[in-house]
Amino acid sequence: MQKFLYLAIGGVAGTFARYLLTGALSLRAGTFFPWGTVAVNLCGCFLIGFLDVFLQKKFFLGPNGRVLLLSGFCAAFTTFSTLLLESSNLLKSHSYFYAFGNIALSLGAGFVLLRIGAGLAELL
Repeated sequence: MQKFLYLAIGGVAGTFARYLLTGALSLRAGTFFPWGTVAVNLCGCFLIGFLDVFLQKKFFLGPNGRVLLLSGFCAAFTTFSTLLLESSNLLKSHSYFYAFGNIALSLGAGFVLLRIGAGLAELL
């Protein structure tokens, strides 16, 4: 039961962080392209890659801490379901270039940043 509490705490924190960052970037960059969601997905990919390695090899954190940070915070913070919904909406409005660009940028750069985060954690 304690793990669910950690999961909930991390999930709430990740949700708030995602909402605030996405909103701030949308205000600054506009809404013609979902830059806020792209930024959150890329930051989340880096963060989950970094924490996964760092918490296993460099700074041991017990199961509850991993649930809080990885399954709670990171899973609520990253927004790939939103990525797909926004891409679908771009397709519906016949913005094919932006729809596929959104998917390609998020997945391609996200994977690269995940590996960079993991590599950085290995060096620490």
